[in-house]
Parts: sequence; C-alpha cells; structure tokens
Amino acid sequence: MIDLTMNRDNLERTVVRARERGIIIPTFAQMRNPDLIPDKIKDKLKDVGLWDLNPLNLFRISWRNEPKPSGGTFGDVNFIEVPSALTGVKARIIILTGKWFPTGCHKVGASFGCLVPRLVTGQFDPTYHKAVWPSTGNYCRGGAFNSKLLACDSIAILPAEMSKERFDWLSKIAGEVIATPGCESNVKEIFDKVHELRATRKDVMIFNQFEEFGNCVWHYQVTGKAIQDAFNQIKRDGDRFAGACFTSGSAGTMSAGDYLKEQYPTSKLAVCEALQCPTLLWNGFGGHRIEGIGDKHVPWIHNVKNTDMVIDIDDEDSQRLLRLFNDPEGHKYLIEKVGVPADFVAKLPLLGISGIANLLCCIKMAKYYELTEHDVVATVGTDSSDMYQSRIKELEEQYGAYGEAPAAADYAEHLHGIRPDTMQELTYADRKRVHNLKYYTWVEQQGKTYEEINKQWYDEHYWTDMHAQADAIDELINEFNEETGLLKNL
Repeated sequence: MIDLTMNRDNLERTVVRARERGIIIPTFAQMRNPDLIPDKIKDKLKDVGLWDLNPLNLFRISWRNEPKPSGGTFGDVNFIEVPSALTGVKARIIILTGKWFPTGCHKVGASFGCLVPRLVTGQFDPTYHKAVWPSTGNYCRGGAFNSKLLACDSIAILPAEMSKERFDWLSKIAGEVIATPGCESNVKEIFDKVHELRATRKDVMIFNQFEEFGNCVWHYQVTGKAIQDAFNQIKRDGDRFAGACFTSGSAGTMSAGDYLKEQYPTSKLAVCEALQCPTLLWNGFGGHRIEGIGDKHVPWIHNVKNTDMVIDIDDEDSQRLLRLFNDPEGHKYLIEKVGVPADFVAKLPLLGISGIANLLCCIKMAKYYELTEHDVVATVGTDSSDMYQSRIKELEEQYGAYGEAPAAADYAEHLHGIRPDTMQELTYADRKRVHNLKYYTWVEQQGKTYEEINKQWYDEHYWTDMHAQADAIDELINEFNEETGLLKNL
C-alpha cells in the first residue's frame, strides 16, 4: 500500500509554496477523463506549449491530449491501429502513443503517481527535500519535469550509455544529473548510487520506479482505462480484446494489464524483455539496446502471478526497424513494395525503440495464439523517435546509406520474419519461479521483508487494495487544492 500518513508541518509549507507558484494538482479521475477538468484551466492551456515548464501542464498528464505541440486541449485517446499489411498477422494491434505527453513520453504519469501522494500528505517537503529519480532514461525525465512543475528540486540518475538527447534535455531541467556505469540493463549500478545518496545526504527522497506503487496506481487507473476506451472506439461486432503486451521496464504498465484482465477475463497479459538480457525467460543476464527497459531483476511492483507469458525481443530487430520506420527510403519501400498505406507510414515515427519492441511482442503473441481479425491486442508507445535521432545517425554511420535493398532486408528479417520463438506461456510454477527472483534483489539487497514478498504472492487483496487507493489520493489532492485556494479563485 502507498503510505498516506500525514505530516501537517511539512504540508503547511508545501501549501504555501504551491500558492506562491500557482500550482493546482489534477486528480487521477481528471487524468482518466479530462471532461472533469475545469473549463477555466482548459482555456488557460490554449496559451501553453506542451513542453512548457508551466504548472498547468500537470493537467496534460493524460493519453487524451490534443495532438499538437502548443495550445491543445483534450479529445480522444491518442493511439494508432497498425495495419495487417505491416504486421503480417490478422489480429488488430493498437498502440497508445506517448509522444503527446509533456516531455514526449508517458513516464510523466508514472512519476506523478509517485511524487504527488507524498506532496499532498506532507511527507515530501519541497522547501527541504530533493526528489531523486533513479531510472533507465524516460522516468527520470518525467520526474525532473514534474519536479519543476511542482516547485521541487530534483536529481536524475540514469546509465551513461543512454541516448545523447536524454542527457541534453536533462541538463536544462534537472537540478543535478548523475550518469551511472553501463546501459539499460545495469540497474544494480543505479541502485548502488541510490544507496550512496541515502547514506551521505539527509535531504534526498528516493522515488524508485521499480518499487513505487504510485507507478502502478497511475498506470492501472489511467493507462488501463485509456486502452479500454481505444478498444471500444475501434471494436466491431464480434471483436474481442485478446491481450496486451508491455516491455517490463519498471513493470508500471503491467498494472494497466491488471486492469484489462479485470475488464476482459479471457485476455492474456505478456511481459516483454530483451533477448540479450533474458532474466524472466531464462534467469539470464546481459546488456542490450532497447532503451528504457532495465533488466537483470524483477521489479518489486510486478504482479507476476497475473502474467500469462514472457516474450523476448532481439534488440537488433528494434534497432533495424527504428531505421526502416524513420528513413524516407524505408517509408518508400513500405508504401510501394509492401503496400502499407502512406498515411499510416507517416505515423511510424510515433514509435521509439521500446515502442517498436512492444509492437514485435504483439506480433509474436498474435502468431503464438493464432489470433484472427476479430482479436485485438494492445500495447503502448512509451515515447517517439524524437528521442533517438542520434541513434538513427549512428545506424547510418554503421551500415551506410539507406535504400531499397537494405530496407527490403530489414523488413524481411526483422519484421516479416518475426517468429513465435524465444517466448514462454507461463504455468503456475513458471510464474512462481519468476516471482521468486524478486528475493535476491529486493529482500537480500534492498531491504524488503520475507513476509511481504510472500504476501505479494498469497494475499489476494495485496494488489487490488493498492490499485484502489486512487480514490483516497484524489480526496487528498482535492483537499490540498482547497487549502491553496487557487482553484476556486481561477
């Protein structure tokens, strides 16, 4: 459960700072359904850019932002349906697109879910504490952005081998940026830095996405509902929601899968990872290039008992498709030779590296279960190719100029040739094996208890009670806004 213990002294200072800085905090309910946002706030947003460091952009932490860089309000869920001409499977695949969040990534939602409960309870004092965001990339960007909007100092921690775009942006937003050794799968090095900060600085508060249940609550309440609404928007007579696939990362999006399995009990939920680091599939380890999904451990917040399948993706597939999906020659090949509609090809840059990996996971699920044109599989595009232009340039330097022949090879091998291999449908015993891997990271190294790791597995209310805390947090947010007086005085 998320700790909602109140600290009135800290809270009073937080309310004063929010009043001085013009900070109004949205509720989970408003992020699910922007119709609940006051019209006066929507009017003010018409003069605000999507990436502006303006507290009003807290209300844009939603999948329903108008897809424009400035002045947008709200509309339908931002998603794309991938045509069978591209995927090669009959199943309909839908992908929520994170580009139209502030920072161009949905991780602003996950970090909001972690920080705001501690702000509105007074546990985090923005006049004293610094918010520490340990991450494999996008989460610390979202945390640093939200910290700015909420008038908090921040420290971003991410692996040194992440893309140049991330570091360039963070250098302007975060109070401090710490690069730890390694790549996406070097999560322990991030944890080691967190331990060092805890031991040497009293003013830090850690928001570790791999263990913060606010991450789960946000995705369960907001992402899960957004996928349901997208499905209802495109479903035809006889269609069924067949399943969802999410790269593991912090496992926050897996909580959206918990929501979806409650709504569609026959659907399947797959967790995906890089083949180069097959922790969940084979208890394996290694480095990989699917940026943003940390490995070599099972996140504390992953409800493994509710996961039906593990799917591994070769990082070479996602790298090669990043180029195919973004190079003009790749677009030309897909339109003229494969027959993918031009209007859809123009949308392919909406997918970043992990979004491409998620698409491949959906294709593998569809092939494994032999899904039909009446089956819908869903996933998310965490960010867009905007964050990977340097990676595209590196691919060009490595492989040379792009043209029809390399485009055809990339399509044939890395997309059309995707097979339902390096994956496993999980039995009860398989799920218990994956869950048990948490022990070595979280109980032995990170201070969790033997009792709680067992409670995660055996207590049927452990996860559902936590997901339901959104209502209590919303009540605290409303009380906070009432204390600042800003909302009623708009």
